Amino acid sequence: MPEAATRLLPILLLVCSNLFMTFAWYGHLKVRSAPMLLIILGSWGIAFFEYCLAVPANRIGAQVYSAAQLKAMQEVITLAIFCAFSVLYLGQKITVNHLIGFALIALGAWFVFRAPTA
Repeated sequence: MPEAATRLLPILLLVCSNLFMTFAWYGHLKVRSAPMLLIILGSWGIAFFEYCLAVPANRIGAQVYSAAQLKAMQEVITLAIFCAFSVLYLGQKITVNHLIGFALIALGAWFVFRAPTA
């Protein structure tokens, strides 16, 4: 696989996996009347597809990124998707404090990528 694809494919797979995981973890908040066992099983079923994307993302990404870089990348992607999900699906606002907190996490990711890979 060309290096450009090896660098890009994990990012795309992580974005897709995080879409599934965000729905698995938070999508049920709009369905409060469903029994908890049904919610757990449904979330578990959704999370299966997240794993089907996240595992290859990390396996492929490990060829060009360190484990710490993959984790930092995943956290930033998760926050970006969560912000959109929170506003568009849950109808909740993202406040300035949320943005500051998320920016600090993104700053941490920036430091991880600046570190030597060895």
